[in-house]
Amino acid sequence: QVQLVESGGGLVQAGGSLRLSCAASGRTLSRYVVGWFRQTPGKERESVADINWSGGSTYYADSVKGRFTISRDNAKNTAYLQMNSLKPEDTAVYYCAAGALAYRSGSPASRYDYWGQGTQVTVSS
Repeated sequence: QVQLVESGGGLVQAGGSLRLSCAASGRTLSRYVVGWFRQTPGKERESVADINWSGGSTYYADSVKGRFTISRDNAKNTAYLQMNSLKPEDTAVYYCAAGALAYRSGSPASRYDYWGQGTQVTVSS
């Protein structure tokens, strides 16, 4: 079992930045692919970014490419999502997920085994 706890969400003005953290406990995060997803009311959870176990391969949704950066520090058992140039359409609940899966960029939510509770990101215009 892996427990994931996200932090770093909040309210920010358009153009601002936030860094989300995903702290893992229970098992070492280095064994898992990590993904960041987001969800707004009435919509499906969408993949934002993911990263393989070593950090050598990453994926970004087109909507965030060039603005968001996913990273991980396996020594700290933590993954991150740096979000720059935020837009009102980035407003959502953001979730981190961990999966014992062969890395395939843009894997859907159904392939992940463990989820955090989510953190709200609100971008005002």
